[in-house]
Amino acid sequence: MLSLAEELLKEQARVRELINIYRDSILKGAGELAALMMEQSLQKADKAIISGDIVKMIQCYKDLKEFTN
Repeated sequence: MLSLAEELLKEQARVRELINIYRDSILKGAGELAALMMEQSLQKADKAIISGDIVKMIQCYKDLKEFTN
C-alpha cells in the first residue's frame, strides 16, 4: 500500500499528462481553461506536500482525482 504522499505524487503525474492532452493543438485552445484549472490544483498539491498538511493533501488528492479526459 502506498502512502498518501506517494498516491498524491502519482495523481499529480497523471494530471500533468492530462494537461498535455488538453493542450493538444488539435483542440485549438478548447482545453486551455481546463488545463489552467489543473495547473492551479497541482500548485495547491505541491504546497500541501511541502507543508506536510495531511488534511490539505487529502483534499488535493480528491480534487485531482476529479480531472478526467
